[in-house]
Amino acid sequence: MTKKKTRAANEPSQKRQEPAPEPAKVEETPFEAVASICSVLVVGLFILTFIAQNFVIPSGSMEKTLLVGDHLVVDRINLAPPARWMPLVHYREPRRGDIVVFIKPSPEPQLDADGKPQYFFLVKRLVGVPGDHIHLHDGIVILNGVAQPQPYAQPTTADNYQEFLDEFPSVPPYPQPGGATESWAVDFPNHIVDGDLVIPPGMYFMMGDNRHNSLDSRFWGFVPRQNIVGRPLFNYWSFITPESVYEQTGLGPRLTWMGHVVLHFFTQTRWSRTFHLTR
Repeated sequence: MTKKKTRAANEPSQKRQEPAPEPAKVEETPFEAVASICSVLVVGLFILTFIAQNFVIPSGSMEKTLLVGDHLVVDRINLAPPARWMPLVHYREPRRGDIVVFIKPSPEPQLDADGKPQYFFLVKRLVGVPGDHIHLHDGIVILNGVAQPQPYAQPTTADNYQEFLDEFPSVPPYPQPGGATESWAVDFPNHIVDGDLVIPPGMYFMMGDNRHNSLDSRFWGFVPRQNIVGRPLFNYWSFITPESVYEQTGLGPRLTWMGHVVLHFFTQTRWSRTFHLTR
């Protein structure tokens, strides 16, 4: 016992390791903070302007595919005309069956309170491309002589049958409030061949999936290629919303609706449609 203690006492004592000094914290200057915020805003603005866009469904013209209150992310690149400054991006022409967002065609755009052109964005399904011959019989789309399967479209029944909508274009459109435009009623006969509507170059024919509650190309004619904005990718949020909400104007109704959303966010959000792909 004594020898072990002596050897232990003769061993050199180990030096205590002092803790390494903590690195000095570098505080972000106000200029750097502002620069960071600006960079995020610029990137976000670029995405919302050139790549993706938020779009809200305001009407039931695309039910049951899209519901009033669906909030969509719209791809603005895929269907855009090719650009040299983005050579790696995949572009393609619009195809039959695509759901597309576009600017409603109008020979004379409406003006807002400041006298600037006011554009209306719509979402419909692309039914016909340039050169197609199209007509409807009993609500079924006959495209280039072939009846098209349309599992997404509202079926025609004895209760909802309307000759103008379900036998288009056998009944010519006529100008009416909230319906066919005067310019389309005048131009319409120029595109009828053997009972078919022939889609001219650079134009597209759109229809809503809710066929009997949709103001579409049957009422206001073809959509020019340059009017096509993009196609919806997915539904990032869906909230039970009456159509009348989007018809109201003024600060009061908007604040009232915002309060309603806050109070009923969890109970009236359609959770099953969150991140639902648009097809």
